[in-house]
Amino acid sequence: MASMLFKSLTGLAAAAIVGGVIYIAFKPNPVLVDLATVSQEAMLVTVEEDGITRIRNVYAISSPIAGHLDRVIKSVGDPIGAGEAITRIHPLDPPFIDTRTHTELMAAIDAARSSVALAEVELTRARTARDLAKASQDRAMELARTNFVSDSVLERMVGEVDLANAQVASAEAMIALRRAELASAEARLTQPGQTPIQAANGQCCIEIVSPIDGTILSLNAKSEQAASVGQLIAEVGNPADLEITVDVLSADAVRVQPGSRVLISDWGGDQALEAVVERIEPSGFTKVSALGISEQRVNAILTLKDPPPDDLGHGFRVLANLVTWSSPAALQVPVSAIYRANGDWAVFRIEDSTARVTPVEIGHLTDRTAEVLSGLDAGDRIVLYPGDTLEDGSLIADRATAD
Repeated sequence: MASMLFKSLTGLAAAAIVGGVIYIAFKPNPVLVDLATVSQEAMLVTVEEDGITRIRNVYAISSPIAGHLDRVIKSVGDPIGAGEAITRIHPLDPPFIDTRTHTELMAAIDAARSSVALAEVELTRARTARDLAKASQDRAMELARTNFVSDSVLERMVGEVDLANAQVASAEAMIALRRAELASAEARLTQPGQTPIQAANGQCCIEIVSPIDGTILSLNAKSEQAASVGQLIAEVGNPADLEITVDVLSADAVRVQPGSRVLISDWGGDQALEAVVERIEPSGFTKVSALGISEQRVNAILTLKDPPPDDLGHGFRVLANLVTWSSPAALQVPVSAIYRANGDWAVFRIEDSTARVTPVEIGHLTDRTAEVLSGLDAGDRIVLYPGDTLEDGSLIADRATAD
């Protein structure tokens, strides 16, 4: 009897062991997955594009005349006040004279000297005639006292003296004219570097001044050199008057409105800067992307809410996130959790360690999260990166817990 009982127990134990082995061998293994939790928090939908800072009003300072530019002592980044001189412009040196021109000028100088000599002879003649007329007048006046000369003769003598004085003045003026012609001819003979750069009336130069209080942004002419009319010398602006220009796709520009909030990042500081869209330019332009695709883009002009940091200057690259939609408490899931099922959006929701296909209605999308309008509740656990091996009812295990 005892041996039969022992045999029965032994048989039952063997059957249990065989059954356990069979169960373990054919038991489905759970799929290791990454899990996330449905959350309800603030959500922003943005258009992210590169932007360039620029000073709103940049003043280009150019040469008003052709001349010789002094070396600019100031450097880029130096502050400058309104009316303060940046540099000066002197008159240009005379051009080089070739042999033919030199010969012509020498002949003109010789002619001018001869004209001066002739004028001096005419002056001597005029002075002599004046002295004779004066002597005749004096004699006539002496004779007039004794009535030997009539009044008409005396009047004629006075007229002759006046005419002689006028001829002397004319001869003196002619000498001054001929000497001026001689000086002009000699001045045309001057070669470059033979005379100091100096203009008339003690004025040596024209000062190039800044129109505003600001900072020198660029210097296009630093060394001493010849300058032409309209040549750009420097650019001046006020770094505190900063704006940001961002070129966005024309399709995105339609969704961005003036006054929209903008977050400026990647400018070099730790904190993002707040800005607003000042305006969207009404005309677009074609730009070829890095992939060689032609895109229609539109410039958006942004204004910082607070004064710009001292480190942020003109022409700096920044990253602008233009907010097109926002919600203080949106139900959202990671974009990596949603997938298409029969043309609709769906996720794998976890119920008792089992994955259940759950259709969801998606609203706004960002590059990281998706707004859930229906199908899930806050706190639900969902599967990230669902693979082809995962199906409705699959047994799952959290990869983080398994590790």
